[in-house]
Amino acid sequence: MNKYELAVVLSAKLDDEERAAALEKVKGYIARFGGTVTNVDEWGKKRLAYEIQKMKEAFYYFIQFESDSNCPNEVEAHVRIMEQVIRYLCVRQDA
Repeated sequence: MNKYELAVVLSAKLDDEERAAALEKVKGYIARFGGTVTNVDEWGKKRLAYEIQKMKEAFYYFIQFESDSNCPNEVEAHVRIMEQVIRYLCVRQDA
């Protein structure tokens, strides 16, 4: 099992329930493809380095999880098409 970190940037236009639902959906994808979420770090609303889709702010989440090497590819494929997600990045953490 490898350790990974998924950074997800969600739209600032979402209300609390929509953000929570989007985050649960991402965690559900991780679980569906054989990963286990170990930690979710919520940074809250932050200013973006540059404007994306006419937005200057967004919500940042960092999800640490453990899985085999196939899970991150599957999770990225599903997160990519979520319209609430502005940007994402999944990286493997060094052991």
